[in-house]
Parts: sequence; structure tokens; C-alpha cells
Amino acid sequence: MPSTRDIRRRIKSVKNTRQITKAMELVAASKMKKAQQTAINGLPYANLLADVLASLASRIEETSHPFLVQRPVRTRGILLITTDKGLCGPLNANLFKLVSEIHTPVKYYSIGRKGTQFLARTKRAMVAEFQVHDRVPFAEVKVASEFMIKQYLEGEIDTIEVIYPRFKNTLVQVPTVRPVLPLESLKDFLDQLGKDTGTVRVPHADDREFLFEPGITEVLNALLPFYVDHQIHQIALSAKASEHSARMVAMKTAKDNATELLDDLTLEYNKARQAAITQEILEIAAAQYSAA
Repeated sequence: MPSTRDIRRRIKSVKNTRQITKAMELVAASKMKKAQQTAINGLPYANLLADVLASLASRIEETSHPFLVQRPVRTRGILLITTDKGLCGPLNANLFKLVSEIHTPVKYYSIGRKGTQFLARTKRAMVAEFQVHDRVPFAEVKVASEFMIKQYLEGEIDTIEVIYPRFKNTLVQVPTVRPVLPLESLKDFLDQLGKDTGTVRVPHADDREFLFEPGITEVLNALLPFYVDHQIHQIALSAKASEHSARMVAMKTAKDNATELLDDLTLEYNKARQAAITQEILEIAAAQYSAA
């Protein structure tokens, strides 16, 4: 049986661990709420974009915009969004499992240190990695999306897809492969925009007459890149909310396990101390009996 000194040391160590995990749980909970609120704040822009595009769709025939043109898929372009740090449960491992199931020619782009390390460790073709801060600013995500759009227009990749943990609720984050480009048609564009986060309202075309300057086609061609930037930014926000949520749950589980272990160690310590006291009483009694 371990000595009471060893048990006390372990109890102190577990208490320190519980204190750390509790603090990390509270920090992750606060960051998760902020990430969710940031994602919600982007919905008015998505609604306005949907309305404008719906108005355009009712006044224009099918266009030959490269975002809407289907072409043979020789090389897929996949943006892998993971976390920079660990301690978030199986979040990253589930994403890596999706990547391992892909056997077609792929060029990878990475946001998140864990994903970059995985791609390098497994020797997959990674074109570029991008750094995005914890607040997920639009300007930083736009750098990644515009780089992938450039590669797409140059023919280096034939699709733009995103692998990320989709935030469903606090306890559930779904590893998802989200296609972004190409779109089958403008109608598909609007349908996908309406399903953006599950809360964007379905756009409706406006029957009123509008004058678009410099022209309907030019406005559409200018808005489509905005859509891609906005989509990838919303995806990154969802991934960040998933990260903080998964870390909060993982730290809560660790804190609860530490509490249970602390109770067991306290019971073991009391038993060891009681056994030591009983042994001392027996030794004293035996010494007095011998003296008598």
C-alpha cells in the first residue's frame, strides 16, 4: 500500500490538474459563445446577398462564368480546417479519418497547425498553409479563399472543397466535406446559399424592375467571388465554434474524472492513515503488555 505521504502528493497533483482543466473549460465556453455570435452576425450579409442574387437569377439566362462551368475533375482542391492546439477530444482525429478515405488525386490547403502536421507526416501533397487567428477575421480567411480561387481559375485544381468540423450543437461536431466550387447552376448556387448555416432564409426573387449598373452579367460576375469568400469564412467560423465546444466538453470530462479520482484518493488516504494509527495503538499496547 502506498504511504500517506505519496497519497498526499498525488492528491495535490490531481487538485492542480482539476483546477487547470476547470479554467480551460470556462475559457473554452466563453470563446465558443463568441464564435457562435460572430457566425450569427454574418447572417444579414448572407440574406442580402441571397436577395440580390435571386433578383439577378430571374433576369439572366445561364451564364458561362467559370464558377458555373462543369469540367472533368482531374485534381481536387481541398481546404483542411483543423485546430492549432490539442486538448479538444477526437475533433481532429475524425477529420484525419475523412482525409485518409480520399484516394483520388488531391492538392491540400491547410488552416490549422494540427492539419498541417498531419499532411506533412502522411506525405500528402500540400500546396499552402494559412494562419488564421482565434477570432477568425474575414481578411485572413479571404487570403486562403482567393488563393484557392486563383488556383481554380488557372486549372491547377478542378474543385474547391472544405473538410471541417461542422458545428451542430455543444456536444456534436460533425466532420464534413463541403463542396464550394463548381456550382451546377445559378439555382444550385441559391439553394446552397439558403442552406448555408441552416438559419439563412430562402431567398425570393423581387418582381420589381431594377437597373443594374454596369449590367446584370457584370454584377453577377462580381458577386460570385464574394459568395466563395463568404462561404469559406462562415465555414471557418463554424469550425472555430466546434473547436471551442469540443475543448470545453473535453476539459469538463477531464475535470469530472479528476474529481472522481480525488474522491478515491481521499478515501484511500483516510484508510491508510487509519491503518497507521491502528498499527501505532497496537504497538503501544504490545509494549505496555511486555513491560507489565
